[in-house]
Amino acid sequence: MTQATELDATAAETGANATKVFQAKAKAPTAGTNQERVAELATEVLAAIHDVIRRHELTYSEYDALKAWLIKVGQDGEWPLFLDVFIEHAVEEVVNADRPGSKGTIEGPFYVPGAPRADGEVTLPMRADEAGTPLLFRAHVRSRDGASLPGAQVEVWQADDAGFYGQFAPGIPEWNLRGVVIADADGTVTIRTIQPVPYQIPHDGATGQLIAAAGWHAWRPAHLHFKVVAAGHQLLTTQLYFAGGEYISNDVASAVKPELMLHLKPAADGNGNEVSYDFVLARA
Repeated sequence: MTQATELDATAAETGANATKVFQAKAKAPTAGTNQERVAELATEVLAAIHDVIRRHELTYSEYDALKAWLIKVGQDGEWPLFLDVFIEHAVEEVVNADRPGSKGTIEGPFYVPGAPRADGEVTLPMRADEAGTPLLFRAHVRSRDGASLPGAQVEVWQADDAGFYGQFAPGIPEWNLRGVVIADADGTVTIRTIQPVPYQIPHDGATGQLIAAAGWHAWRPAHLHFKVVAAGHQLLTTQLYFAGGEYISNDVASAVKPELMLHLKPAADGNGNEVSYDFVLARA
């Protein structure tokens, strides 16, 4: 029997994994929402839907198509994918509207807690023959007053050179291109990895059906994901993109911000590229 590879990944399998990861996260204690808040939000969402139906004179055939599609989203396990691609950016903008320090953006559906930890200067876990252009990423973690934050935790995850994430496509080692790096005494982390590429979100399932029916594209620009936190400071969840890259101006997830650009230059050792960035954390 031929072993499955990442190129055999399907939206349904990816969605199932994303749903499983989210359900595990959702078991953590969260602040309760009172009935008045639920009633207010639900009433306004439903009113907005009713308004769209009336203004566009929705037909029963269109209504039935909508019901069938909503059912398929659930069957494919794609609610985390759909919501994180099309809704999360608005939630993030509202939640962090007045937050000082570095800009955040969406977490997305491919985060998995528990990645291997290392100190200071590391090479992310990867296959011996990992494809892609080598990338050296240096970051300084500091507070808004300029003070370095030694011991800060920088968690990073990314897609590989084919656009797939470990734990969300077959044939990829569990923690491939994922890690948690602890900043050194100067608040610095140095991460050796490969340069990510633009990729299409899983599009052979329900989410892809909507994208195709609307004539949209399914591409995300190349990016690195980060969660950065230090004692006494707020957690920063963000993504960093590459200036001049494809899909920067029309990211399907609407998650790109001008403050999140990286500017590549040839690596000093002649092996690939290098880049640096400052993570500025707000106090808790």
